Amino acid sequence: MLGLDLLEIDRLERALERRPRLAERLFTDAERAYAAARPRPAQHLAARFCAKEAVAKALGLSAWGFRDVEVVATEAAPAVRLRGAAERRARELGVECSVSLTHTRAMAAAVATVAATAATRTTATTAVVGR
Repeated sequence: MLGLDLLEIDRLERALERRPRLAERLFTDAERAYAAARPRPAQHLAARFCAKEAVAKALGLSAWGFRDVEVVATEAAPAVRLRGAAERRARELGVECSVSLTHTRAMAAAVATVAATAATRTTATTAVVGR
């Protein structure tokens, strides 16, 4: 399964200016700290917002909270940490999520992929082999 989201960075920037507490509702402390350490924080928050939306789409979520999906910075590609409704859905499906983020000066985007976990793949292989 695949999810994709695209956002104008200025749009998020304006929303954060109008509603100072919005960032706390949308992003974890770690996500806000990561972005704050960058020259244009909204650019990085916008990419993370897109990742959250993309993960929700890939998992087929209808009711979830933005803090249920956290983008974790690593030395390599960003990772995803799921909580709440997102974590329950991923477990129900037996999947794990990966994301890819990108941005320009004007736009941010993310793609999320959902693939079977190692345990799910092993169970599926055993079921096929055991026939």
